[in-house]
Amino acid sequence: MTITATAKAPIDDTAWRDPQLAAKYLEGVRGAVPFAEEQFDVMRRLIAASGVPMRSFLDIGCGAGAVGSALLARWPEARGVFVDFSPKMIEEARKNLGHLGDRVRIIELDYGEPAWVETVRADAPFSAIVSGYSIHHQTHERKREIYREIFGLLAPGAFFVNIEHVASATPWLSARFDDRFIDALYTFESGRGGGRTREQIADEYYHRDDKQANILAPVEQQCEWLRAIGFEDVDCYFKHFELGVFGGRKPAD
Repeated sequence: MTITATAKAPIDDTAWRDPQLAAKYLEGVRGAVPFAEEQFDVMRRLIAASGVPMRSFLDIGCGAGAVGSALLARWPEARGVFVDFSPKMIEEARKNLGHLGDRVRIIELDYGEPAWVETVRADAPFSAIVSGYSIHHQTHERKREIYREIFGLLAPGAFFVNIEHVASATPWLSARFDDRFIDALYTFESGRGGGRTREQIADEYYHRDDKQANILAPVEQQCEWLRAIGFEDVDCYFKHFELGVFGGRKPAD
């Protein structure tokens, strides 16, 4: 059965330029994501199995650099290009990765605009392109365009792996994801000595400033988009409610 993503009109996603919102995400939400290490493991396994020598990769919507850092740790000879449009995220990425010198290139850049490709084209073709919880802020039409742009930047045989927030199939399932994520936030905050109740965390979760910036699409639909572009070995490789790892490989020459 094909689930059709409902397109939404473009929205104001400038919330993520707010340094306070970005800091809150980095300090609390990112660390609470369930199965984060398992998601990284799936990503690394796919890229390693591709057989493409890991020379360089691109991390789109890099945030503080967590996804790309997982690749740098696995492939210490690789060079990473990190792109994000949030000044706070770029600042944190530079703090975390600046010691690596010319092994990293960190760029404040809005990949929501098609011209972004020209800024990174000189570094292409990439041995892998990755993204973590970022592309879902784009409209469905723009998502498809970004996937085509990514395809053009990949080396033959290389993988695109998207660790992403995807749509639930039903509102009931979406509510189950909300419960799961609130539990994860509560456990994470309690483990760091936080004193808020689960109810207080839930209230903030349901009324958070960035909620309207989410434009979620079903993972099945996004895999269909990738296949139509020409990606091979397309699949959802890992999924836990609305947390998915999916992508595909550019055909080898």
